[in-house]
Amino acid sequence: MSNIEKIVEQALQDGYLTPAMEAEVGRICDTASELSIEEYMALDRLMGSLLTGEVVAVPRKQFINVIEELVLTEAISQVAAVEAKSDQTLDLGDIAAYALNRLPPLYATTEEGANYQREKARDELADLITQQVAESVGRSLNQPEFFPERRELQRTEEGLMGQVNKLLKGYAHNFEQQPTAA
Repeated sequence: MSNIEKIVEQALQDGYLTPAMEAEVGRICDTASELSIEEYMALDRLMGSLLTGEVVAVPRKQFINVIEELVLTEAISQVAAVEAKSDQTLDLGDIAAYALNRLPPLYATTEEGANYQREKARDELADLITQQVAESVGRSLNQPEFFPERRELQRTEEGLMGQVNKLLKGYAHNFEQQPTAA
């Protein structure tokens, strides 16, 4: 049984398609040179289950990490100051990720919760955020460029169903049997 079939079976058993499951199916579809009939049938079964509601796709983000927006704001400010004074270009994503890995998460599921977490962060973590971003900028300025061929993470707007649809159009355009004249 292939990974796609296992994922579909798990989704049918649980009644949920998680973002991780969706991403794995998308990755397999993007990298596979050819899918088996069984894999196409599993994808078709998953699509049907999603359409009928037998399986529910869990939204990617039902919560936010408030610290991300605060770190990003600080990183933009510090990077802009450095770039204005020098001819160096810094990678904002790398700087924010480095700082985020050294700060506590502040998750919220409602706007009220997010406002509470923002205030908490401003009161208790503002100096630490500034310090961690500054350390990240400093490390970035003093670090040689490793792995110049690396690619940024890509987010697709199309999601699993769009990827499956594109895949099926590309690989199975002649899959449906044409009705024969009787």
